[in-house]
Amino acid sequence: MWRDLGVPALFTVLVAASVAWWVPPIAQWPAYHDFADRRAWLGVPNFLDVVSNLGFLLVALAGLRLLLGPRRPVFADARERRAYLAFFTALAFVALASAWYHLAPDDGRLFWDRLGIAVVFMAWVATQIAERVGPRVGAALLPWLVLAGALSVIHWILSEARGAGDLRAYGIVHFLPMLLVPWLIWRHPPRYTRGREPLGVLALYLAAMAAEQLDKVIYGWGGWVSGHTLKHLFGTLAAALVVRMLARRQPL
Repeated sequence: MWRDLGVPALFTVLVAASVAWWVPPIAQWPAYHDFADRRAWLGVPNFLDVVSNLGFLLVALAGLRLLLGPRRPVFADARERRAYLAFFTALAFVALASAWYHLAPDDGRLFWDRLGIAVVFMAWVATQIAERVGPRVGAALLPWLVLAGALSVIHWILSEARGAGDLRAYGIVHFLPMLLVPWLIWRHPPRYTRGREPLGVLALYLAAMAAEQLDKVIYGWGGWVSGHTLKHLFGTLAAALVVRMLARRQPL
């Protein structure tokens, strides 16, 4: 089973080495915190960017309830549950950290938001490895993937403190799953029904990223919602699709 990870492992190493060699350090641009929708309501600044994180919390709690409740999803191997528990726990953390960040955006608060996001991404990769390659491999890699995600964010905030910000490691953690997960789906047959739904999760997250980049453009269309708020909503839908997949699938 471990040899099945040879190609993605080599690809990851080559991507990381290429980024380290060819891409100069990327500092956090100050305009990142300049979000389009600054409207306050009920005394809450940046109201929609703050409260739109409630969706993450509700989906995370639904996922944890599903995994720990009486009607638990069927896993071919109990070890596969661990990565999903990490995924939904980290998602709940993201909901709280992102809401806190958007109350008063700065790098210090962004650190906690990104820390949760990095763990969510790495836990998601571990779920796909466990289900596509093998539960023993996924369970063994889960703590190392989570550690790598956390270290990428710690490296960024420490580099900012030194006055030489570097987002490259976090960028790899952020974008590499979008390549690795489709490769795992293509290379390894599903062990459960609804085996293509992870691609829907990725598609929704790509929509979330696009909305984030178009934050001010979308807000300018009518002034009723910003791209960043839509990012949170698309991300919520992506996580909700994971919950639905777990609730409805069956082992093949």
